[in-house]
Amino acid sequence: MGKYYKLTNKDGQSYGGTQWKPGVTHEAEGEGMRFCSSDLLHLYSHPLLAVFLNPIHANFEEGMRLWEVEAEIVASDRGLKLGTKKATCLQETFLPQVSLTQKVRFGILCALQVNLEGKWRDWANNWLSGKDRSERAAGAAARAAAGGAAAGAALAAVWAARAAAWAASSSELDLIALAEEAMKEA
Repeated sequence: MGKYYKLTNKDGQSYGGTQWKPGVTHEAEGEGMRFCSSDLLHLYSHPLLAVFLNPIHANFEEGMRLWEVEAEIVASDRGLKLGTKKATCLQETFLPQVSLTQKVRFGILCALQVNLEGKWRDWANNWLSGKDRSERAAGAAARAAAGGAAAGAALAAVWAARAAAWAASSSELDLIALAEEAMKEA
């Protein structure tokens, strides 16, 4: 058993209207091990990951709340989310306030982990250092990375292959370290 984090809407509810409050234990209804189903309760390993990854998971808007829970993790989606069959809510906890700039930093830092090359990497490093955050520089990097519609489709296939290779590898990104780095604005 360990301590993890559950993100909810402003009313303390997660997907499907499950109400979270201290002292209440919830159990997954399904018997399988699939994420985004009734099989698992979705948790995070760190408060920053709950906030940074919210847009691609529950996508709660203003007023979201964060709860500390106790659970045994039975599944992991490469660290993006954790799954448990049973979680006990301990207490509401501090929800980190993350700026748009910090969200962009987190996205760029994650993208850099798949070894993007050339002008995009140069742009990313310049953006992270604060040297050049202009729209003009971002547009040039995007055009260079895409190289037109046909090249864009080929590039998408390359990145899909890289993503599949990454997913098949045994190593996981240290998302907590990337999240903490993202909080350090240049």
